[in-house]
Amino acid sequence: MLSPEKRETIKEILQRIAQGKSVSLEERKYLKKQADRDQTVAAWLHSARRQLIKQNNLSDPIENLLDNLSVGSLDPDSSHHSEEDLGDFFLGAPSWVGRS
Repeated sequence: MLSPEKRETIKEILQRIAQGKSVSLEERKYLKKQADRDQTVAAWLHSARRQLIKQNNLSDPIENLLDNLSVGSLDPDSSHHSEEDLGDFFLGAPSWVGRS
């Protein structure tokens, strides 16, 4: 559970990410650490990155659906190839999502 101070700090960093503003390396490390520990923070980070991508792209119903479900790639040029290992598909996932 996040304290109100941590939550406010995380939200402020995420807002800057979503707006494309500068975020220090230390802030990124802190955010990554919190996202690895808390699934909610990971979802917030994913959403902030998608908001940044959407600023440069026209709104698309499929992109809106993916954003609302917190799924999909953060790289707009990526696509899945069937010959790839399924484990590689999850490389960018939070650490709590692991191979069994």
